[in-house]
Amino acid sequence: MTTQTLPGGTYQLADDLTLTRVGYGAMQLAGPHVFGPPADRDAAVAVLREAVALGVNHIDTADFYGPYVTNEIIREALEPYPAGLHVVTKVGADRDADGAWVLNREPGDLRRQVEQNLEHLGLDRLDLVNLRVGGVDRPEPGSLARPFTALAEMQAEGLIRHLGVSTVLAEQVAEAQSIAPVLTVQNFYNIANRADDGLIDTLAEQGIAYVPYFPLGGFSPLQSAELHAVAHRLGSTPTAVAQAWLLQRSPNVLLIPGTSSVAHLRENVAAAGLELPDEEIAALNSIGS
Repeated sequence: MTTQTLPGGTYQLADDLTLTRVGYGAMQLAGPHVFGPPADRDAAVAVLREAVALGVNHIDTADFYGPYVTNEIIREALEPYPAGLHVVTKVGADRDADGAWVLNREPGDLRRQVEQNLEHLGLDRLDLVNLRVGGVDRPEPGSLARPFTALAEMQAEGLIRHLGVSTVLAEQVAEAQSIAPVLTVQNFYNIANRADDGLIDTLAEQGIAYVPYFPLGGFSPLQSAELHAVAHRLGSTPTAVAQAWLLQRSPNVLLIPGTSSVAHLRENVAAAGLELPDEEIAALNSIGS
C-alpha cells in the first residue's frame, strides 16, 4: 500500500502487526443507525480507497455493521488487499430483523460470526478480532472466560491471528490475558469521559494498544466551552483538538474516526497532526476532571 507519514506515526502491537495510530472506523459506511445499505455505495468505496491512499493501514469494522454491509463494501473497495493493510473486526453481537443489537457470545455464535467475517471480507484469516463484552458504551461486570477461550481456540486453529477485547473492565482484561495474549482494548473514552485513565497507563506499560471509540462523544457530541476556547486560540476546530488530545494522551492510543465523506476523511487525517502546547493540554484536562 502507499506509504505516507501519518500524524502520530505507528504502533507495534506484535512482530507481525504494526498499525498506523490514525486508523479508519468503518461503522458509518452502513445505512442510518448502522443498519442496511448506504445511500451512496460508490461514495463508501471511495472513502475506503482514499484512506488507504493516505497511508492508513488500520481499518476497524464488524460484521454486525449493516449487518454484513460494511464488510462487503470493504471487500469490494480493497480486495486484493494491499500488503501491510490490517482489518480489525469485532464479534459478540448480531442484529435482529429490526436492526436491534443482540449480544451473542456463546461459543457457537462466535464461531459463526468469525466465519461470516472471513466470508464477507474475503479473507482466510482475520488479523485481529476484538471480543465485545459490555453494553453499548459501558462495561458490565462478569467473566469473559468462556467466550474468550472460544476465540483463543479459533486462534489456535489459524482462523484468527491476534485477539483483543472491547467494552471491558480492567479485571476482565486481566482475565482475558490469563487465557491468551491481548493486543488491544477498545473502550468508550474521550476528553470528557475518562474513567479509563488508569487502564490506559497500565496498558501502555504492557505494550497493549488502547483504541477509544466515540472519541468525539458518540451519540451525544462533545459540548465544552473549554474545548471550544482552546480550538479558537489555536485557530483550529473542536474536533481536531479532541483528536489531537487523544493522540497526545499516550503513545498506545490509536484513533479510528469514521466518516462517509472523502473530504471529511482528509480533514480527520490532517487534524490529527495538530500539536497541542502544554498549557492547552492542561486546560483540556480540566474537562474530564
